[in-house]
Order: sequence, then C-alpha cells, then structure tokens
Amino acid sequence: MSHNPSERLLHSIPLQPDAPTDPDAPPEGERWSTWDGATHGPVPRPDWVVTNLGAVDEDLGILKSGKEADVHLVRRWVPDGTTHPARDVTMAAKRYRPSERRMFHRDAGYLEGRRVRRSRETRAMARRTEFGREVIAVQWAGAEFGALGRLWELELPVPYPVQLSDTEMLMEFIGHDGVAAPRLAQARPEPDLLAELWDQLVDALETLAENGWAHGDLSAYNVLLDGERLVIIDWPQIVDVIGNPNGFDYLERDVTNVCSWFAARGLDVDRHALFGDLAARAAGA
Repeated sequence: MSHNPSERLLHSIPLQPDAPTDPDAPPEGERWSTWDGATHGPVPRPDWVVTNLGAVDEDLGILKSGKEADVHLVRRWVPDGTTHPARDVTMAAKRYRPSERRMFHRDAGYLEGRRVRRSRETRAMARRTEFGREVIAVQWAGAEFGALGRLWELELPVPYPVQLSDTEMLMEFIGHDGVAAPRLAQARPEPDLLAELWDQLVDALETLAENGWAHGDLSAYNVLLDGERLVIIDWPQIVDVIGNPNGFDYLERDVTNVCSWFAARGLDVDRHALFGDLAARAAGA
C-alpha cells in the first residue's frame, strides 16, 4: 500500500472491540451518526448527504495529518433492515487537535479582526492559555465551517460542509473510491488544461474579492485537482481583506503563490495586474 496520503490511506482504524457484544453499539461502526445535535450545512443539501439518525459512522483512517488538524476518511451508512432505505456515503472529517498537541503557529495575524463575546475568552486567547487554545480551536473550526457554507452558497469550488460538532467538521470528500484527489502541486497538466485551470482559479479569486475575502494561505498545496476541476480547501484562516490590518498582504501573498506555480509551468500570468484587480474588488466590497 502506498504511503502517499494523497493516494492511499495511511492506516485503518480498528473497530471498537466491544462493539459486537454491546447491544447499544452500532453495527460494524465506531459510533452512531453525529448528525443530531450538530450544526448543519446550507440548504438545499446535496442528495448524497445522509441525515438518518440511525446511520453509523465508521472511521476508515487518516487522509492528511497537519499542524493544526488531522483529516480522516469517514463512512456514514444506514444499516439494512431499518425503516430507511440503505444509503452509504464517504466524507472527510477534519478534526482539530487537542490543546496539548496543537500548533497554531501563525494564528495571531489571522485572528486580528475576529472577536468573541466574552472578554475572558478574548484574554485567554491572547495569552494562549490551555482554555484560550481550546477557544481558538473552536473558533478555527467554526470559521472554516461558516466560510465553506457561505462559499458553497456563492457556488465557489469548495467541499460541501456537512456538519460541525465542536472541533470536528464533516465535509464532502473530494476523490473517488477512497482515494483523495491529488493536490494541484502534484499535477502536471497539459497546456490547454493548465490555461483552463487558471481561468477557474481566477474566477474563484474574483468572487472571493468581490465579497471582501482572501483565502489567506492559498497555494498549489491546498487546491485539489478533481479530474479537470479545481477544488479549493483549507479555509480556517479566511481573511476579511478590509477588516484585517494585514488583509491586503495576505491577498498579495495568495496571488504571488498561485501565479508563481502557474508561471513555473509555462503559463503567461501577470501577478501585479491580478493583485491590483482583486484589491480593487475587495476595496469596493
């Protein structure tokens, strides 16, 4: 089995040993569906979303391990013999790490302009106490889930956010048969497809800027290539270009990163012109 996380799962998570003997345990899964009590994504929902409370969630392994969160592959399915028709879907579960393992190495700049209601929480976040790091984790998860919902409604190329429970977000899995779509950084598209992908990306950046936002950490490493379609991922640090004191700097860095990647593969791009256009759109949002 390949150890490339973009091609194969790193490992599988075994089922709980007591599941077969516990009458309240789900059949052949790690837990009952967490749909009930979670915050749900925007409506209308895609047809593939499973909302049955009798569904089972099964962790199939890690797709990606990062500094702030791990992404797992989760199967949600409705067992046969229930009152609901059998359904089965694979999702990505992004789980922000507990405070003792988390490394929000660059969060201070991104958190500028974001506020919480309680002054105690604001102070704890500033001091990076254990409680403050937990608040930050919840805020990062909530920020990404909320951003994905708004971006999905704008028909931008992002995964559909299924649900949010504390620091776990379930979202659309981009890939096929348990194999994740490759990152753009790993792709070597032909010239015609390269130009088409550039147009897709510019369209997305323009829509973002028109709504006053920048991705904040955009590069070829957080853009997936799903066939001939780009899908932009990793949104917890989404930036309000005007509200954040460093907003235009983040926007310029996003533009520089993606322009450099496309230019290195032979496409004629003008990063200065693109940044100027996006900055003007954001300023007028």
